[in-house]
Amino acid sequence: MASQRRVLSIAGSDSGGGAGIQADLKTFAALGCYGLSAITAVTAQNTRAVAAIHAVPPQVVASQLDAVLSDIGADAVKLGMLHSLETVVVVARALQRWRPGPVVLDPVMVAKSGDRLLAGDAARGLREQLFPLAAVITPNLPEAEVLLERRIEDREAMEWAARDLLASGTDAVLVKGGHLTGDAQSADVLARRGPGGVVAVRWFALPRLGTRNTHGTGCTLSSAIAAQLAHGLDIEAAVEKARAYLQAAIAAGAALRLGGGGGPVHHFHAFW
Repeated sequence: MASQRRVLSIAGSDSGGGAGIQADLKTFAALGCYGLSAITAVTAQNTRAVAAIHAVPPQVVASQLDAVLSDIGADAVKLGMLHSLETVVVVARALQRWRPGPVVLDPVMVAKSGDRLLAGDAARGLREQLFPLAAVITPNLPEAEVLLERRIEDREAMEWAARDLLASGTDAVLVKGGHLTGDAQSADVLARRGPGGVVAVRWFALPRLGTRNTHGTGCTLSSAIAAQLAHGLDIEAAVEKARAYLQAAIAAGAALRLGGGGGPVHHFHAFW
């Protein structure tokens, strides 16, 4: 029988469909993977703002993970909005118990609208319990600033942030530069552990596209990386292919209008 690449998203639900679980499942499908989910929170949101957040009880999150991983399994895992320290703990326990494929951790903390998506005490839990289990973490600049408790205002600071976050135990760090002002390119930097503990650094840069339809870009990128890892690519190749997919999705979605705020990217641009 033919096998399917299985990718599990552990994240929050976005009622607007542009980010969170919805964006993850669209990305997995677009990249030829079978998507699985464990929902950590239900949000009421649209293209303008997050109106409400209802956390799924941690024991229900644990039950979702046990149900999926005990039967179907996962060739890769994407972690998104975990919302609370209690949920961080149950996710870490499940990953240690079931040992699925490589983990891509997107430390979702604040929505583009400015609404906080991670409780204050959970950020430390992410670093201590989940970063060491991750193949790669993908913070944007505001998230990296929270994690490191310092400002990141240029490319040099981005590279040092990626290097410093490696100390948390993860195998690789991709610091995303989409929030960097005054740069004609959208540049991300990947730092990863090489042979003998030597840190290897690679920059990825693509032209910055002028559109307000960027809702869910972080979720989409991390999910695309997970999908590529599930297909067997190494982390550097997975990041490169994932960024190319996202760039095309942003370009294809630039002319679309959904809602009155920042709309989503076009996940299925290759198909329709």
